[in-house]
Amino acid sequence: MVPQLLEKYRNEIIPKMMEAFSFKNKMAVPQLEKIVVNMGVGEALQDIKILEKAMEELSLITGQKPILRRAKKAIANFKIKQGQPIGCKVTLRRTIMYEFLDRLISIALPRIRDFRGISPNSFDEAGNYTIGITEQSIFPEIDYDRVSRMQGMDITLVIKNVKSKEQARELLKLFGMPFKTATD
Repeated sequence: MVPQLLEKYRNEIIPKMMEAFSFKNKMAVPQLEKIVVNMGVGEALQDIKILEKAMEELSLITGQKPILRRAKKAIANFKIKQGQPIGCKVTLRRTIMYEFLDRLISIALPRIRDFRGISPNSFDEAGNYTIGITEQSIFPEIDYDRVSRMQGMDITLVIKNVKSKEQARELLKLFGMPFKTATD
């Protein structure tokens, strides 16, 4: 079964992008390569169970088992030793990626309190977009009553074949990403 967003990309977004940016070949149109969801859990230094709970919640949200991230080098000011577990991440590709993006756009982001849209300026030089989310409870997979502590996460949308930030912004806008307008 083909995800709804992938079907929309193939049937609607590719022709619109080809027309807007005058691409000659549909293989030159920017496309999502992967989505990386990262949770930094600084409190895991005192209690490893906090990290285990964060990994469990991240696997519920993404539908994929996260990998443990360890400190690359020691930082004395933060009392971090090299090799200590400090977070977890998941890399989503193909159909799981499109299903996650669909749930993020249509269900999770509108559940943020006082939501007026996301910043249209969070693109890096390569055209990738990063969203910072302050609490995991906006996802419907998380049971609010069982959450012991609020945990934030970073969601990075990696886009390939992009030549400018405008192309990447237009691609995400066509996917339905709710960007803030100039009047907000």
